[in-house]
Amino acid sequence: MHITEGALSNTPEGIAILVGGTLLSGAATAYALWRMEPEEVPRVALLSAAFFVATLIHVPVGPAHVHLVLNGLIGLLLGWAALPAILVGLLLQAIFFGYGGLTTLGINTFTMAAPALICCALFRSALGTKNLLWIFVLGLVVGAAAIVLSAMILAAALIFSAPGLRPMAFLHLGTSGILSIVEGVVTGSALVFLRQVKPELLGHSDMIRPAEAEMPASAP
Repeated sequence: MHITEGALSNTPEGIAILVGGTLLSGAATAYALWRMEPEEVPRVALLSAAFFVATLIHVPVGPAHVHLVLNGLIGLLLGWAALPAILVGLLLQAIFFGYGGLTTLGINTFTMAAPALICCALFRSALGTKNLLWIFVLGLVVGAAAIVLSAMILAAALIFSAPGLRPMAFLHLGTSGILSIVEGVVTGSALVFLRQVKPELLGHSDMIRPAEAEMPASAP
């Protein structure tokens, strides 16, 4: 899901996509930071770290390599705050491991964060259910949809940048089918686990565990 440094900078169309991705991601991240409450910072940092680690584990599939992204899960849990979480993870990967790049940071952030926000807008309200099977199915759909959307955005960026990048674009689209299934299972399992042990992370005040709700208030 990373566009490498220099891949799009050889044509005017590619440069326009780089600039557009940077502007869109920069403006959206600024808005997300403006909305973010101070108490959200630890959770954003934790999920940014999870994103950083997950996307470092590459598994060869034919001529390509696939890796978990978790952008659907991050979108559901963070909403707009998914933008800085993904941006920081990609920035650290570019600096320390050379994945992606600094010039492609904007378009890479947009590729992974836009589907996260779309999934949040479409499915977050459905997390209020207490049915664990439904939560798993929801996670399955969100995880798969986020990967497919990211692959489509990435493929479009490559195709419109230069005709010679079309084989790479179609390769990403092909491998996204396998990855979407794995991502869906991981996302669904993570949501079920969180629903059982930390339901308040799913963003519903009525999900506080009974033991917490029955705790007496401390004396003044």
